[in-house]
Amino acid sequence: MSRMLLKRVLLGVVILWAVSVVVFLATQALPGDAARAILGREATPERLAALRAQLHLDDPLWLQYASWLGDLLRLDLGESYSNGMPVTELLSARLNNSLALMVCATVISVPLSVLVGTYSALRRDKAFDHATSVVSLVLASLPEFVVGILLVLLLSTGALNLLPAVYVMTGSGSAWSDPVQLVLPTLTMVLAVSPYIVRIMRATMIEVLESEYVQQARLKGLPERTVVLRHALPNAIGPVAQVIALQLAWLAGGVVIVEFLFRFPGIGFALVDAVNNRDLPVVQTLTLAIAAVYIVVNLLADVVSLAANPKVRSAAR
Repeated sequence: MSRMLLKRVLLGVVILWAVSVVVFLATQALPGDAARAILGREATPERLAALRAQLHLDDPLWLQYASWLGDLLRLDLGESYSNGMPVTELLSARLNNSLALMVCATVISVPLSVLVGTYSALRRDKAFDHATSVVSLVLASLPEFVVGILLVLLLSTGALNLLPAVYVMTGSGSAWSDPVQLVLPTLTMVLAVSPYIVRIMRATMIEVLESEYVQQARLKGLPERTVVLRHALPNAIGPVAQVIALQLAWLAGGVVIVEFLFRFPGIGFALVDAVNNRDLPVVQTLTLAIAAVYIVVNLLADVVSLAANPKVRSAAR
């Protein structure tokens, strides 16, 4: 098990390095001139040349990458091209806001999806099962921005008007300063990730409930609750953990669209703003951070799968 996890960690490091190369080259390929984006259209050629020299924008690509990677390994994320602030200071509050949003969505969606998928499997071919299948299929077919727009139309306009349609910065700028404004973005992300978990949980649970060891547990006269909680559910969680990990990893990228839709002050909105302003240090940092979250979440899913499934754990040895 330890050897298998070590291989996954090393693979994750290699993948993260490859992503850093792709991110650097992609940001260099963005249209426009970073120096002109900073100084504006009225900037003179002399000022543009001075700024390009200051930011080392005319250095060879390999030298720029080596310098950027070296700073990154020293945890020096550089300064924003737009306002000169250190990237760490600029993004710390936004990162906390995005984490708050993703944690809320995770805490709600994962237990709810597992519960609904399990109950749907136990009520197979009943009214609840049919309703769950239809609703999850419809939600899975809708992009997250469509789900967000529908929620705005339903809860923020017309007679209801229960929740703010967009985030309005108040107080310290922390997402917790006005939790009501977290509701729509969180609900959008929950409805975006839950259908997939529900569907795979239902399918896996049905397969496990029909397995021989579950049937043997029933023949021993064990209560159905014990059969489900002690025999069926632990063996179903292992395969589902991978799907949950993929959906949670999606949150790191999907948060960009959701935050932009609701103007939520997190890393997603900051990323879109940085791309528009050609703020390369911010774009590179945020893109690499999202990739790192994706890798770490998948690694944690491997750990959960090994811990939850005795067969996989034995094979790993």
